[in-house]
Amino acid sequence: MIVNGAQHGLATTVMALLQPGDVVATDALTYPGFKVLAEAHRLELAPIPAAGHGPDLDALERLCKSRRVRGVYAMPTLHNPLGWVLSASRRRQLVSIARRHGLLIIEDAAYAFPAEDPPDPSAALAPETTVYVSGLSKSVATGLRVGFVAAPAEWVPKLERAIRATTWNTPGVMTAIACGWLDDGTVTRLESEKRRDATIRQAIAADILARLHCVRHPTSYFVWLPLPEEIRADQVAMALTRDRISVSTAEPFATSTQVPHAIRLALGSVERDTLRGALEKVKRAIDEQAY
Repeated sequence: MIVNGAQHGLATTVMALLQPGDVVATDALTYPGFKVLAEAHRLELAPIPAAGHGPDLDALERLCKSRRVRGVYAMPTLHNPLGWVLSASRRRQLVSIARRHGLLIIEDAAYAFPAEDPPDPSAALAPETTVYVSGLSKSVATGLRVGFVAAPAEWVPKLERAIRATTWNTPGVMTAIACGWLDDGTVTRLESEKRRDATIRQAIAADILARLHCVRHPTSYFVWLPLPEEIRADQVAMALTRDRISVSTAEPFATSTQVPHAIRLALGSVERDTLRGALEKVKRAIDEQAY
């Protein structure tokens, strides 16, 4: 199904397949847009801590044994904001837990495009219980608000009703452009160009932030920067605002009560020739807060 962007695909899924009061497991740090959807639809988000390059699936298993969990929201390929790509074995473990406890898997693949040859998505491993959501605004062009939802056939009527209740359909011209670019290879080419661009930007970030602990993927457009214990993220963000640099703290991403002091750097929001200077200001602001 075609929707008005990946965010609309998530909203459609929540509206069609979940009920107020449902418990949805999600990472302790996750996409802020899903937090907003959960609040709007009165869902309870149950945080799952990270364990290495992915969520703690043993913790998810324990949660499902102690609570009536309806679904799990996951970003197995290029997690936002932590940048992990879940291994094939851990994807199989996630699917096994979902099948054992009857979980709906909402797989958000909006940022998956920069990852080369990732393992199969959950939608391929467990198509009977997964809703796969993606779009073209991140991978091709911000203004191309076209998204996609793949779901089991029996869920499609509910999803279609939710689409009609919200936007009815996507603009015809935009849909035609998206479909044409998918067919003629333009999307593949643009995604490849963006992957190369992200790799260059990550190399710049690795050079300038070498002394800091960075959590990142080498082809993603963002960096997660945990801060030293004595430094407050809000003070760093405020200092950078005076330099006309905007960064995100961990607060919008956190689903648990314990919010780490960290910042998320979006590497694709400035021209490449100004990125180095901006990152140097980030490093300087962190260094100054350490005194």
